[in-house]
Amino acid sequence: MRGLVTTGGVRDVAELHEMSFPVFCAAVSAQGTVKATPGAVNVPVSIAGQQVRPGDAILADDDGVVVVPRSAVSGALAAAQARIDKERASRAAFRRGELGLDRYGLRSVLSELGVEYVDYRSYQEAGP
Repeated sequence: MRGLVTTGGVRDVAELHEMSFPVFCAAVSAQGTVKATPGAVNVPVSIAGQQVRPGDAILADDDGVVVVPRSAVSGALAAAQARIDKERASRAAFRRGELGLDRYGLRSVLSELGVEYVDYRSYQEAGP
């Protein structure tokens, strides 16, 4: 097991961080767990309405958790790499001074909405 996704709570969060064990949970609780019921392994489960089947890939980070069916993993990996490449290119463009307004073609959208974009220099020159 490489991590935990649960709709329940966990405790000992500091120790989990020290262990570099990723946990995505609904709550943090100081109360211990009840270990009076048997569990099951390699059976489908539902977490927050999302069906998870044995063999599915679970990908998670600080922004959320996603379930990828085993048959779609290679396509998801390719899509993720394309997204990473696109975001890397956008960040480089922003460092060079390009505005998101231009990069994402939003000037025409603003214009269609009747919004006039005024850059900072023009705003300063216009005065109060």
